[in-house]
Amino acid sequence: MSKETMFNIIRAPVITEKATMLGDKNQVVFRVSLESTKPEIKAAVEALFGVTVLGVNTLVQKGKTKRFKGRPGVRSDVKKAIVQLTPGQSIDFSARLA
Repeated sequence: MSKETMFNIIRAPVITEKATMLGDKNQVVFRVSLESTKPEIKAAVEALFGVTVLGVNTLVQKGKTKRFKGRPGVRSDVKKAIVQLTPGQSIDFSARLA
């Protein structure tokens, strides 16, 4: 798998209060592409960050219907991946990627 493919799979880290609380349980949350699978996400995280992944859970957050200047619109669907790391390992988002 090329680095370009890995960066297309892993879009961005999710930095929210709930996601940072999962850091105590050795879990990290990423926003991923809708077409990506659990094995692809696992391989991309292991290659990009140099960590060992125990498991991957995914969820698809459906887009909300919102109004913008009086006109209805729909936000895009978002897929999130909750990645369980082995004990003792962590991912530092302020550091550069390998």
